Amino acid sequence: MNSITTVQPDPILLTPGPLTTSLRTRQAMMVDWGSWDDKFNELTASLCYQLLDIVNGTNSHRCVPLQGSGTFAVEAAIGTLVPRNGKVLVLINGAYGKRLAKICEVLGRSYSTFETAEDEPTTAADVDRLLAADPAITHVALIHCETSTGILNPLEEIAKVIAGHGKRLIIDAMSSFGALPIDAQTVPFDALIAASGKCLEGVPGMGFVFARNESLAAAAGNSHSLAMDLHDQYTYMAKTGQWRFTPPTHVVAALHEALLQYNLEGGLPARLKRYAKNCQTLLDEMAKLGLRSFLPESIQAPIIVTFHAPRDPRYQFRGFYERVKAKGFILYPGKLTQVETFRVGCIGHVNDSGMRAAVAAIAEVLEEMEVVEI
Repeated sequence: MNSITTVQPDPILLTPGPLTTSLRTRQAMMVDWGSWDDKFNELTASLCYQLLDIVNGTNSHRCVPLQGSGTFAVEAAIGTLVPRNGKVLVLINGAYGKRLAKICEVLGRSYSTFETAEDEPTTAADVDRLLAADPAITHVALIHCETSTGILNPLEEIAKVIAGHGKRLIIDAMSSFGALPIDAQTVPFDALIAASGKCLEGVPGMGFVFARNESLAAAAGNSHSLAMDLHDQYTYMAKTGQWRFTPPTHVVAALHEALLQYNLEGGLPARLKRYAKNCQTLLDEMAKLGLRSFLPESIQAPIIVTFHAPRDPRYQFRGFYERVKAKGFILYPGKLTQVETFRVGCIGHVNDSGMRAAVAAIAEVLEEMEVVEI
């Protein structure tokens, strides 16, 4: 495994992405690529093949890359793979589920929502009941790891229920792909969506959708958009080897280099092991300061942890954030509406010693701010 550094000139990003990348990954962006050049086309093809291999989807799915953030790819998947007369059941327990519902609304796709509390996973029994009650539903959209809290939803159990009803599953795996195992041969899905700047430790700027072969082939004419038409994107790429429109060449090169390091580290099992150790170290060390996590460990994904903010009136997130940043670590604000929180990511080119250093910095800042009531 490559060594993970904890001391560097730039702050370590303890966020859910963008995140801290390795020097090798950043250096891969120092080369300018021609977007029609054969070498760049080979880079794209290699990238898609490696990504498909992570989900064991080489024979059943196609990898369609797309310029833009992860949300671009989510919108492209909904717009391309859900027919205009389809209906989506959106499962919500956080901000990104709500965003998915908003996408359906803006695209004019019929949808219904089922919302649980931000610390309550959706259950397979919930989905079974909802699908039985509404035969008009054609697709179910699920956030695997809800980044607003770090909650992990029970994907495999839900996927089996959806398949049993003959419906299609669309998975937003933005914060889980590459670290949490998902096997396309045992978890039936129409689409799984992820992005370059998350657990693969690339840089942001490219999303990708693993689309089931048959569903992608049948999706011609569904899309509301030229730029976000995954069917057209894949068809053109399969024919020419090229992207339809100017690709994010430096992002592609960086992700290809990040994948080489991913495999050298030991692939998904090793990445999960490191992130899990980061997460446990973070939870243990923060508990020593009296800082409580929002979620119980049983439903906490090793991606990002939400902590209750100190109750002391001398605590203000902006000042806390700036002081921690000055010590070399960038945290994330909370995204909950009912309680004040902040978030600390466990992913990126960082290990458990880096997490200990971050908590030490947090402890120093709380002391400097004279925060006593935790």
